[in-house]
Amino acid sequence: MRGGLPISRRSVFKLRQVGIGTLGSAKIKILLCGCVVLSLLAIANRNRDSSSFMGWTGDFDRSSSPRGRYSILINTWKRYDLLKKSISHYTSCPRLDSIHIVWSEPDPPSDSLKRYLNHVVRSNSRKDQQVELVFDINKEDSLNNRFKEIKDLKTDAVFSIDDDVIFPCTSVEFAFTVWQSASDTMVGYVPRMHWVDQKKGENKYKYGGWWSVWWTGTYSMVLSKAAFFHKKYLKLYTDEMPASLKEYITKNRNCEDIAMSFLVANATDAPPIWVKGKIFEIGSTGISSLGGHSERRTECVNKFVDEFGRMPLVPTVMKAVDSRYSWFW
Repeated sequence: MRGGLPISRRSVFKLRQVGIGTLGSAKIKILLCGCVVLSLLAIANRNRDSSSFMGWTGDFDRSSSPRGRYSILINTWKRYDLLKKSISHYTSCPRLDSIHIVWSEPDPPSDSLKRYLNHVVRSNSRKDQQVELVFDINKEDSLNNRFKEIKDLKTDAVFSIDDDVIFPCTSVEFAFTVWQSASDTMVGYVPRMHWVDQKKGENKYKYGGWWSVWWTGTYSMVLSKAAFFHKKYLKLYTDEMPASLKEYITKNRNCEDIAMSFLVANATDAPPIWVKGKIFEIGSTGISSLGGHSERRTECVNKFVDEFGRMPLVPTVMKAVDSRYSWFW
């Protein structure tokens, strides 16, 4: 019996250790579960309208003001299926006021196309805001048409896009809010860069495509195939862009987007803002896919520098990211 007592005590001691370990493990699991629940609640709250903070319910509707809405300016050329997809998508986006289709084809839009697009707009528009659809008909086939002044434009913000790219409405909304904080500059999704041509001297430049931006993180332009800018630049382009540059763009069928970047930078002495966003290419071909594209763009950059009398583009490394959906910035 004497020999059995220590064994019993050791057994009890071991059982106690096991119990403590099990209880500790359970506490840790409960703590981890609590952390997960709190994290999920925090994420849900971040996605709510921040205007509810401090009890404010956001009765003031900013979307009713010219700065609270935006207009889409879409460039198209004989790609009616792409145009239909783009219009169908963007008409469901909130805070969209109107869509202006830049039409430069020799024949006017067909009645069937207009009926289809108007039906899509009526069907997809939000109940509180009927989107207006306008065909801006041009007699001349020129890339300058995409930046002609629109006299009756109701909004300050213009979202310039091509018919072969689509962005989720959430991405467009985020870019719009970024533009609202810096409405004099261009805000867009497609960055490009200019580089000093070391072989030809400091007054000569090379056009830098996407890969140079990706490698260095530096850019000085955002292309107008997907960018916000103030409507005043349409008037400035129409009235102040040198006629020789407009003729050059029409003749070469290229570089109107670089010209707009030059125009805005020359007016502001500030860089554009690159916005992170998802891009869906729905087209298969474009001028950028043609051979010698980079060389032609380089020629444009140097041509514009000569006409402007200086290099107005300002390099930057800043990138706007929606922190609500990006854990690692």
